[in-house]
Amino acid sequence: MPELPEVETSVQAIQEFANQSLESIEIYNPNLRWKVDTASFKKLHGSKVNKIDRRAKYILLHIEQSQILIHLGMTGTLRIAEKKSNFYKKHDHIEFIFQNGKLIFNDPRRFGSMHLVKEPSTHFLLKKLGPEPLSKEFNGEYLFHKIKKSLSPIKNSLMNQQNVVGIGNIYASEILFDASIRPTRKSKTLKKKECDEIAVSAKKILKHAIKAGGTTLQDFYQPDGNKGYFKIDLAVYDRADKKCKKCKKEIIKRIVQSQRATFYCRKCQV
Repeated sequence: MPELPEVETSVQAIQEFANQSLESIEIYNPNLRWKVDTASFKKLHGSKVNKIDRRAKYILLHIEQSQILIHLGMTGTLRIAEKKSNFYKKHDHIEFIFQNGKLIFNDPRRFGSMHLVKEPSTHFLLKKLGPEPLSKEFNGEYLFHKIKKSLSPIKNSLMNQQNVVGIGNIYASEILFDASIRPTRKSKTLKKKECDEIAVSAKKILKHAIKAGGTTLQDFYQPDGNKGYFKIDLAVYDRADKKCKKCKKEIIKRIVQSQRATFYCRKCQV
């Protein structure tokens, strides 16, 4: 699933459509995770997209008094194409046709979603979300008080979108390795200093991943068709049985937590 860096990369790549008129929306298959309200979307023809930004792992196209809320799900991607192009890929479900090009939503597994919303902060997908990890609100003090009574492993707490948004399985492993914290530690055992280190590592790793264009493992491609290149910098994720890049001695271990693969170094992470 695309995590915060992949979604942010997509948002940055489609900024050319901000301040453009949305001439039409073609919905070929409305049956995504939640059925797309085709009639409501058709009413947007001729509207201007004033701004494109992100909240957590969601993309927001701001249109006058409403917003189009896009979630890429497990395998969703956005693709930029020439306005007159009739090239079609299997699983192209929705096309946003602008003055100077079009934006195509493709999703093989159809776990992504698209909603027309009036107030994002009260929408059921957004209203319970925690702070952005790159914001000032997310820091060691905040994290320490948020998890100090939690029995969940710290990796699970980082992936809990009510604690902090946008961190998924890949970056949780990377952040905890950078902070030298073992992912299996119960959250309530972490000291304030360790929470400070996690917050610093989160900002560093996510910023680096955004700069690299995200991580391409199986499904993620940038809207211009390029791969994300952070994969070459991954320190632990998907590196089971390989030597740790930090200590150069221990072998990276793979375990399963909450049905998700976790990777860590038993020597460097305590």
